[in-house]
Amino acid sequence: MDNTIETPIVKRTLFSWVRTSSLPLQLLLLGIIVVLVFLRVLPLEMQKRIINDVLAQKNINLLIYYCLIYLSAVLGASLLKFLINWLQTLIGQKAMTDMRRQLYSHILRLPLSVFRTVQTGSVSASLITELAPSASFVGMAVAVPVMNVLTLLAFAAYLFWLNPLLAVITLSIYPIALFVIPLVQKGVNRANKERVDGTRRVADQITESVSGVNEVHAHGSFLTEERKYNRLVDHLFRVRVRWTLYRYGVKVLNNLFVSLGPVIVFILGGYLMIIGEIELGAIVAFLSAQEKLFDPWKELIDFYQVYQDASIRYKKSMQMFDYEPEFELTGKFAQADPFSGAIAVKDLEFSPSENVILLDKVSLEIEAGEHLALVGFSGSGKSTLAKCIGQLYPYTGGEVLIDEAPVAVLPKEQIVKTVGFISQSPFIYTGTINDNLLYTWRALGDYLGPDEQTPEPDLDDKIEVLQQTGLFVDVLRFGLNSVLPEGQRDGFAQKILNLRKSFQQNFSNELSEYVEFYHEDRYLYHSPIGENLVFGSPLKSEFDYHNLYKNPGFLGFLERSGLRFPLVETGAEIIRQTVDILGDVPDDELFFTNTPIRSFEYEECKRIGSSLEQSSAIELPEGDIGRLIEISLRFVPAVHKIMALQPLLEQMILSGRSTFKKWCQDHNPDGVTFYDSQKYISSQSVLNNIFFGNLAMNSQAIEERVNQCIVFLLIEEDLLESVARIGMDFHVGNNGDRLSGGQQQKLAIARVFLKKPTILIMDEATSALDNKSQARIQGVVEKWRGQRTVISVIHRLDLLSSFDKVAVMKAGKIVEWGTPAELKKQKGLLYELIHGKKH
Repeated sequence: MDNTIETPIVKRTLFSWVRTSSLPLQLLLLGIIVVLVFLRVLPLEMQKRIINDVLAQKNINLLIYYCLIYLSAVLGASLLKFLINWLQTLIGQKAMTDMRRQLYSHILRLPLSVFRTVQTGSVSASLITELAPSASFVGMAVAVPVMNVLTLLAFAAYLFWLNPLLAVITLSIYPIALFVIPLVQKGVNRANKERVDGTRRVADQITESVSGVNEVHAHGSFLTEERKYNRLVDHLFRVRVRWTLYRYGVKVLNNLFVSLGPVIVFILGGYLMIIGEIELGAIVAFLSAQEKLFDPWKELIDFYQVYQDASIRYKKSMQMFDYEPEFELTGKFAQADPFSGAIAVKDLEFSPSENVILLDKVSLEIEAGEHLALVGFSGSGKSTLAKCIGQLYPYTGGEVLIDEAPVAVLPKEQIVKTVGFISQSPFIYTGTINDNLLYTWRALGDYLGPDEQTPEPDLDDKIEVLQQTGLFVDVLRFGLNSVLPEGQRDGFAQKILNLRKSFQQNFSNELSEYVEFYHEDRYLYHSPIGENLVFGSPLKSEFDYHNLYKNPGFLGFLERSGLRFPLVETGAEIIRQTVDILGDVPDDELFFTNTPIRSFEYEECKRIGSSLEQSSAIELPEGDIGRLIEISLRFVPAVHKIMALQPLLEQMILSGRSTFKKWCQDHNPDGVTFYDSQKYISSQSVLNNIFFGNLAMNSQAIEERVNQCIVFLLIEEDLLESVARIGMDFHVGNNGDRLSGGQQQKLAIARVFLKKPTILIMDEATSALDNKSQARIQGVVEKWRGQRTVISVIHRLDLLSSFDKVAVMKAGKIVEWGTPAELKKQKGLLYELIHGKKH
């Protein structure tokens, strides 16, 4: 594994990237630039000849000849300039990619203490934003100065060839500009440094506020965070205004000096022409050259500003991360043979800063395969000791030995191969459960040689660690709740259909009171009228039963099928009954559980009810009729006891299913996937495809029983592993935000278990779990006694009996050491921790 870089990126200068950029491309650039400079000067000579020779001789052929040369030079120069820009971009983007890769690699290896002072926002800004100008400069560093300096020299030489006196006087303004413009540029640089710092502070504040948004909501500190942010933004506003004004000052001065050139040509050149010292063609060439001098001069000024901006940003970024990694990745101290797991800590000290001592002369010994519990009051140094043993913190005194090898000099390679570390607040990476589960195993593979590589853990290995941590049930649920993409359904869909049939055959009688299975000829009394009519899974939002009343095509279908009138009448009757029963009740959802009318709609429904006393429902305005249809489509007979479902309407709905299906297939074939007992529902989850029905009531016990039945059939049909594999593809969200805290911790534990380390360090690794889950995991770990060394920082003291030894810590020291039974008999600090006071 080659992770070495000859010169650390933070020690590299900006110009070092120019030197190491692609040499063939740079040489190609130089060759193109020489040709381009010639093509830029050539049109000036053609202008002079056209005026002096062609117009004097009135030679049409010569005019065409010179014009063709002029046009060819212009087209060639344009093409070469495009090619130069493309090569500059290629060189710059390659440099930016290399910068980002090397800086990212360096940042990952920095000591953990660095990240207590450097905000995430600053890291992101440095990698993404601050390096961009540096890369642009690298791309421009050869082409822009060489091309424009050569162009200026070529134009100057041409002007001297035309008239030395006029050339000297017109070009004399540029040395003045070279003196004045850098003075203003210093102001640009000062303001730019403040701008870079201010931008980073704003990014850090944003990162802090968003990371702590739970606290902001919990304490209502919205205005507090806004004030902090606004202060930084206001300061950045003032800095950016000053920076922009300085930049415009440079441009204004530049334009002023360039504009003085033609004035000098007109005054002095006109005088020389009057006295016969210069020809008209030369004056025209002078004016054209003065105009063309503006472009290379402007590009040089812009390049100077890019260099200053890039230099400031590059130095700031490199200074921010100018720290040495605390440990080598690979090195001469790597052990050829695997460690047994024996640990010795001798007079260990850890002092992160002056006058702060977190560990004070700590000593202990653990035999290979022994299990040690670290306990003590909060702040006693338990976690710090665990991290020093795991090489996460560099201790400042004493030593930690693993099989007599000092941890301080062991390369990270050896630690990774030997130690598995589970923290109290594990980090879950964006990706799937499988990605996170294999995270430590893949990291370990980076340190293994060709002869050491092992196959990826198979499904059985993954399921084993998921069961050990109690996450397997969750993974199974994720798999059952997954909607499979088309390619993943091949072959699996038919197995699910067979499972659906078995489920109904085996459990329909047991679950008949609690489940309504989908059947084309049966009405679903625990579903709304809209769902009964559609009898399928909507693929488009306009076919969701909540939106059907707004769908013009659906309303037209109701009219043609004869369903519009009975639905309008049903809606009207619901309003009549609701208004009659509820009267003037308060606006509270509690009173509206037996009607499809919601509390916030009640006033409108009372108005419609008053209108129904004066006219029939079908005579109401279209808006009110739409509301009646909406209410009737939401009507659930088994839930809304305000009225009974009319048998005639029930039969019409059942008859309308096939009519609606045909209409939908003709007019909107991609709108709905219709329920069919012989077909897999592509838009529904695996669970819904097996279940193929609705629960008659919301009950956790019933839902649990249904899940048990399905799992039983999955095992019987040998599909449990297939569903688990689907569940492992569940995307955990951004930093695992789709998982609960307990699920995140179980996943973090499972990925280390899968690694099977010789030494396992658990820093309150089960703190987010319930007692049952903690006991389950501790039971797994206990089986490894004599096989793997375990160091566990624990807060549940009732688990101490499963450890060989206990170290009780206080104020950075081990104050008690021994077996759990010995320490309990002493009735010392451990006894106090368990019982709350000494006896």
